[in-house]
Amino acid sequence: MKVLALDYGSARTGVAVSDPTGTVARPVGVVSRVNERKGFDELVALVHEEQPELVVVGMPLTLRGEEGEQARETTAFVERLRAAVETRVDMWDERFTSVLADGDDAKAAAHLLSSFLAWRAERS
Repeated sequence: MKVLALDYGSARTGVAVSDPTGTVARPVGVVSRVNERKGFDELVALVHEEQPELVVVGMPLTLRGEEGEQARETTAFVERLRAAVETRVDMWDERFTSVLADGDDAKAAAHLLSSFLAWRAERS
């Protein structure tokens, strides 16, 4: 199963995609300002181009696992994306991916995707 991951940010959203088997994650790049029409349209076009079976968006929970302001903003973004694409869109806990990526949004998306793929592989 091919999966596309998004490390959402209002200024920059990192994008990563898996191989068709859903085994390996690779950073794709960054889409700027997805809350504005141009950026959002670019992101939707990227989802259509990559043709994933699933889109996973990082949910920035607090260290306690609670939702803060950024998580609420991310949830609103996810709802907007769900309305714009036919692909299933899920959220995934991303608490530590940005730290691991050392500020690189595309790498953060790849870390997020790698953790999701590992979790999914353990369940099957």
